[in-house]
Amino acid sequence: MVDTVPDSSQCIVELPKGQLKTMIKLVNALYKLHKIPAYIKQTTPQLPSSAQFNPGNDSVMMGYDFHLTPEGPRLIEVNTNAGGMMLAWQSDVKPRGVTALLNTFNMEMKLFNNAKMAIAKRIVIIDREPQKQYLYPEMQQFAMLFRSRGIAADVVDPDQLQADDNGVSLNGEKVDLIYNRVCDFYLEEDYMAGIKAAYLQNNVCLTPNPRAYGLLADKRRLLLFCNAEKLNALGVDPDLQKTILEVTPDCRLLEDFDPEIFWQERRQWVVKPVDAFGSRGVIVGKGMSRARFASLDTKTTLVQKLIPPSTTTCPWSEKPMKTDLRLFVYQNKVLGVTARIYRGQVTSFKEPGSGYAPIKIV
Repeated sequence: MVDTVPDSSQCIVELPKGQLKTMIKLVNALYKLHKIPAYIKQTTPQLPSSAQFNPGNDSVMMGYDFHLTPEGPRLIEVNTNAGGMMLAWQSDVKPRGVTALLNTFNMEMKLFNNAKMAIAKRIVIIDREPQKQYLYPEMQQFAMLFRSRGIAADVVDPDQLQADDNGVSLNGEKVDLIYNRVCDFYLEEDYMAGIKAAYLQNNVCLTPNPRAYGLLADKRRLLLFCNAEKLNALGVDPDLQKTILEVTPDCRLLEDFDPEIFWQERRQWVVKPVDAFGSRGVIVGKGMSRARFASLDTKTTLVQKLIPPSTTTCPWSEKPMKTDLRLFVYQNKVLGVTARIYRGQVTSFKEPGSGYAPIKIV
């Protein structure tokens, strides 16, 4: 036993080089897929109006989460406001890594306004009650990084902004770019109404944005990623199909199952609400009660084939810690990779020793 709260950064997670290559290959494949006109044409009508709008820019800090298996990595989820890279870097950050990260925000401004503004003059990082968020220290690190390059930057709650269809400002100062850490991905909450209005009028660069979420990270996209028939119908290149299908576990909507058959097979599946984020509402089938099962909306509940996480031995823990891997990505460029170690059914940092851990490529 340990006398102090264990530090997850002291636990090294080994990542086989071949598995990392497969993960990167999948990132490239999905980026290509979401640019295919037939894919866009089929997917866009399914999205809310905020995601049907194309602002021109992509999305910073995309996250691709994987579990490692003996057969190779398996994609668990795609995220559009992935956190943890700055914390995972700790003090071991290379100048070129910082430059690459800053360049993603610069590229967003260029794409957003057709290169009229190469660098944002003022950036705000937004989240609900940010001081109460687990990743608030990381948001502060981003703000300090921007300031070190001469960019005004603040971490604020959306309620602190003045926003309407004419634009966004903070204390009377115009905001050029919003780094969005809020998990209202489609800007549907009342507190995001002003930002949404400015975004839809192209009066603020919002990144990540609803369109990137809708085309890549909405959990319903997993239903297509794992379906050979649907990918083939879109005319997706066979090699691209092979890459995506090999790494994406089987996913379906709960409504596609006979309820009794699913109940008997529930231990093989993980249940995820399509409109939730992080691990909220996620249930591993074996831990689900009959009452909880009966309460699920079958049309908005995704079930994903259970892929148990790998484990990592840590000096402070008698039992190995569960482990998943996250790639931080801009467009199809990998900016970094980290591991998340935890206990429990789903990824959570509530247990001592849980958190972001450094990677050793082997």
